[in-house]
Amino acid sequence: MHRKIHFPEVFSIGFCVVLLFFMGISAQAQLRLDLESGLVLGTPYNEIRIPNQGGTYVNLPDNLTAKPTAFYRARLSYTIANRHTISLLYAPLTVRYQGELRQDVNFNNQLFAANRPTNVDYTFNSYRLTYRYEFINRNKWQAGLGLTAKIRDANVQFANESARSNFPNVGFVPLVNVNVVYKPDEHWRIWLEGDALGSRFGRAEDIFLGGAYAINRTVGIKAGYRVVEGGADVDEVYNFTWINYASVGLLLTL
Repeated sequence: MHRKIHFPEVFSIGFCVVLLFFMGISAQAQLRLDLESGLVLGTPYNEIRIPNQGGTYVNLPDNLTAKPTAFYRARLSYTIANRHTISLLYAPLTVRYQGELRQDVNFNNQLFAANRPTNVDYTFNSYRLTYRYEFINRNKWQAGLGLTAKIRDANVQFANESARSNFPNVGFVPLVNVNVVYKPDEHWRIWLEGDALGSRFGRAEDIFLGGAYAINRTVGIKAGYRVVEGGADVDEVYNFTWINYASVGLLLTL
């Protein structure tokens, strides 16, 4: 019997090992916790064809209605000498669509008839380990580039009163990490950060644009807009989606 991999546990252990290493080589360091939540504003498109050869193409927002969805994510970061940052991100998400399909859909070799109440659960959990170097670190400007190792733990499930089928998909995705901050004064900052990369097999972008306010040296708040877009066109699956978020967050510096 194979034991299921629990990605939060694996990433937590890996981050702790790296964190202990850096703590041993530097005392000029900061530990930060970024807790983010908010609402999924909508999915302009969520295009699915599974299997890619033989399945039925369906754009979920054209057929079904997405239920209002709250999200949350947490990032733990460790910065040394204001230049080197390692971070661990846990970002789970499930969006549920409900309604009636406009056409018969062959999903994962299971037929789902049109004009019947249908639920589709679209799960896209993300676990990321990032290293970034801040090549600009001035009073008002900060900019950095890095690399992110992302584990994508996704699942799509179609269900109606007579049929149910799901397609899980777990994979590794390398991404480029970007962080740009403008600080007009000691309290406020305008903030652009994210991970992104593309190839002939697909693309992935997760970008946040917003502002943050430091209440004191320890506690801050943030608010802004986040977009997650991308997907893959490979032998097993065709799926491209665009998700909009309205987000707020709590920033803790230890």
